[in-house]
Amino acid sequence: MPSAFLPPHQPVQIVLPDSTAIPLVCDSPHSGTDYPADFGYAVPLADLRKSEDTHVQWLWNAVPTVGGTLVHATFPRSYIDVNRHERDIDLTMLADAWPGEVAPSERCITLGNGLVFSQTTARSPIYARRLTASEVAHRIESYWRPYRHALAHLLAGAAVRGPRWHLNLHSMPSNAYERLGRVAPGPLADVVLGDLNGSSCSAIFTEMVGRAFRSRGYTVAINDPYAGQDLLREFGDPARGHESLQIELNRALYLNEQTRELLPRAQDLRDDIAGVLQDIAAHIRGVTNSHA
Repeated sequence: MPSAFLPPHQPVQIVLPDSTAIPLVCDSPHSGTDYPADFGYAVPLADLRKSEDTHVQWLWNAVPTVGGTLVHATFPRSYIDVNRHERDIDLTMLADAWPGEVAPSERCITLGNGLVFSQTTARSPIYARRLTASEVAHRIESYWRPYRHALAHLLAGAAVRGPRWHLNLHSMPSNAYERLGRVAPGPLADVVLGDLNGSSCSAIFTEMVGRAFRSRGYTVAINDPYAGQDLLREFGDPARGHESLQIELNRALYLNEQTRELLPRAQDLRDDIAGVLQDIAAHIRGVTNSHA
């Protein structure tokens, strides 16, 4: 694959198309596993790792093969979550005054999953101290902002000649409903597509991606239990032809959720995703050719 245009130690890795480029940008914001030295967490690393979308960028490695660009974070979401708004801050985490505005989300308050996580997925406090405002500001400036700027730049470039497509890539724990404090209406789907309840992506594209997974034997749900977060709100605008779709994969399909090691069947899922990407690329070429 082509080299990323940022060096390996940077917070964002970008893999450019290795075939004729199409206006497709895929990003994995939560699969980073490089834990910064200044994190200062006070829980076992294994507990923190349960919030990772471990190996998601590996599962989607065929993105450049079909002409898309693959973006992924190198740092963990528990350090700072690039899929949260920069004002999604819990002031009770801080030892001193925050200089800007804050607007903590419900998940930030109830689950401790805001811009900077305060709790593990098991609801244990991550820190035995309060963070300073300068620590949080450093994480925003050195990690959150470079990732968001890189993704925005790539999506703007993809849309120069018309519509563009954005896949926001994730994995979900097999006990997702329990983790969210919800009663499961039935078994968790293999794949959950989130389009912010129709506001970040056209129904046509959401349905097309759903068919691509179903045709390969996977169960698919729409917006249940995840409809999407801030990256879809930022970049999805189907009225302008800006399609942003979140894709959640059930971790039980490919991952030992305790050890974070790949299961033997992970390669089958990876191969199926490569096929889904071929279907998506064909759809995109069909749409872009009609606009030519």
